[in-house]
Amino acid sequence: MADYTVTAASVQQTSTAKTRAGIAGETLTAGQVVFRDSADSNEIKLADCTNADKFVAVGITINGAAEGQPCDYVEADIGFVPGFTAALGDVVVLSTAGGMAPSTDLTTGDYAVICGIMDSTTTMNLEFSEYNRTTSTVA
Repeated sequence: MADYTVTAASVQQTSTAKTRAGIAGETLTAGQVVFRDSADSNEIKLADCTNADKFVAVGITINGAAEGQPCDYVEADIGFVPGFTAALGDVVVLSTAGGMAPSTDLTTGDYAVICGIMDSTTTMNLEFSEYNRTTSTVA
């Protein structure tokens, strides 16, 4: 997959964003897609579209954190600034190691996890839905 290149310092939520806090289970950077690891005290770790244990994404980090430190992530936000530019209307999906890519980059065996849809070239309608919690992979 050709991931979007995220500028961590540019990742920004709006005032109406739905956010959550957790404890980092590994080093995280703002702008990475994460999941809650139920096998490891619900620590926040990098999501991965190729791993059955890591594809259930819950949000995108809005701050960096080392393992064991507090971290915050956004679950939903209209107007979220993901820290990269993309075409209006692009469907943004989970890639590997917390990355994001255009949906057209999904390949056979990837879990199709939608992060959001670009509503301008720099903002995204971010929402992690129940659809993402299925075990469907790309055929």
